[in-house]
Amino acid sequence: MSRGLRSLKQDTDRAKADSGAGVKAIGRASKPLVLVIDDDVELCQLLSQYLAEEGFLIESVHSGLKGVERALSGEHSIVVLDVMLPDLKGFEVLRRIRAHSRIPVMMLTARGDDQDRILGLEMGADDYLPKPFNSRELSARIEAVLRRSQPEATALRPGVAERVCLEDIELDKGARMALRGGEPLDLTAVEFDLLETFLRSAGSVLSREEMVRAVLGREFSPFDRSMDTHVSNLRKKLGVRPDGTERIKGVRGIGYLYVFSQR
Repeated sequence: MSRGLRSLKQDTDRAKADSGAGVKAIGRASKPLVLVIDDDVELCQLLSQYLAEEGFLIESVHSGLKGVERALSGEHSIVVLDVMLPDLKGFEVLRRIRAHSRIPVMMLTARGDDQDRILGLEMGADDYLPKPFNSRELSARIEAVLRRSQPEATALRPGVAERVCLEDIELDKGARMALRGGEPLDLTAVEFDLLETFLRSAGSVLSREEMVRAVLGREFSPFDRSMDTHVSNLRKKLGVRPDGTERIKGVRGIGYLYVFSQR
């Protein structure tokens, strides 16, 4: 058994012990259904055991083509997608999913393969986790992505949903909808939260540490460049300001500035 699978099995055994002792309480009204697309059958079995103890329902498929079909069924809350699949590579699976759906997708990549991680984020993945991984971190990442992707409860009450407007950008937090010049923007859950963070801090420099904590819900690592990729994707989708200047400027050694000029 590989080191990653051994660690995952240990986590699964601990989760079972905690559950049996009454330590873990799952407070979800309904359990999210996670689609795992990975050809490693043993890994899928261990993930299913562990994530079930964490309060998730799991469906595993072991081919890219089947994964695309199931991901587009509309039955799942999130997809956990391995980059390396035998029939259809993970990036092609992601491309086909993104052509038709905004379902949250977390990529599983080889440790140290920065190009895979960057490419996945550029193609619309919401997050990534390198193998081998700690199953508790996977569970926490899934929870964070699901929180970002769910509409606010206020969206169910007309007139209460919170809106943020700046120049030609309008953001409805309750409905999780963003508009540019009245036209909808096709944003991932991360990009939506990133835009909200920028709009609320327009005119002030945000450090990468602040952005990672606010948007991704985890501590910053100096070797993690995922936030830069998310900012780059958001820049492309937003385009320039009405006056033709940049909306988001990089501040060397610190982070980013969403430009706002009061007149």
